[in-house]
Amino acid sequence: MPVEFLSDEQVAAYGRFDGPPARSELERFFFLDDADRQVVRRRRGKHNRLGFALQLGTVRFLGTFLADPVEVPWPVVEYVAGRLGLPDASVVKAYSERPATQWEHTAEIRAVYGYLDFMGGERGLREFLGARAWTRPERPSELFDHAVAWLRAGRVLLPGVSVLARLVAEVRAETTDRLHRVLAEPVEAALRTRLESLLLVPDGARVSELDRLRRAPDARVRPGDGACAGSGRRDPRGGRRLCGRRRGAAGAGRGAGPAGPDQQRCDATAAP
Repeated sequence: MPVEFLSDEQVAAYGRFDGPPARSELERFFFLDDADRQVVRRRRGKHNRLGFALQLGTVRFLGTFLADPVEVPWPVVEYVAGRLGLPDASVVKAYSERPATQWEHTAEIRAVYGYLDFMGGERGLREFLGARAWTRPERPSELFDHAVAWLRAGRVLLPGVSVLARLVAEVRAETTDRLHRVLAEPVEAALRTRLESLLLVPDGARVSELDRLRRAPDARVRPGDGACAGSGRRDPRGGRRLCGRRRGAAGAGRGAGPAGPDQQRCDATAAP
């Protein structure tokens, strides 16, 4: 499924760090309360405690686990190390030496904190997006950002970017179809037929009747439309322009009398 409605920045930042988090984000997502500390303390070794805490903060912030848990901005490592009372944050480098430990920590975080696979939260996300698309005129890219925030807040792990983009597009299309049905159902059959006929292009024409009606009337007199001495307007009965007065043959315009009460028509037909 293409993701054309996403910006390059959205794709680049999806499920990964696009720079060091702000201080407020560090304090919100990487702060360790007493319950977190109790879970972290079960790890043996400083590097394991720091690595576990980094994984916990990362999944809270990004909504997913990283393939390499230590590929985080260094300010994040220093902040978490400070929360754990570790003076040397570089001990985290040893956390990458045993991948099995990282996977065990990932599984434990999911179990202890209740993180779900995407399939476990997809139904709720569809309902959330459907309600939002029904009540707000938001672009697909905006719905995508709201979906990411909902998944993160609900502790549902992010799927692939194309999977989430596809779901957003599907929900928005379903909501649009629903809106069209709601608007069309009360319309009587005869009126519906007349409205649909506006979309047809008549024989010999280049545009549909709807396109013609959407165009603003052109009140200007173009060269070749006739020698109108005053500004003209279109006669709805004959398709010609009505002028304030009409010039006669060459040289006769100066002595011509005023136009009659029914303003004479220009010789040339009005431009379309």
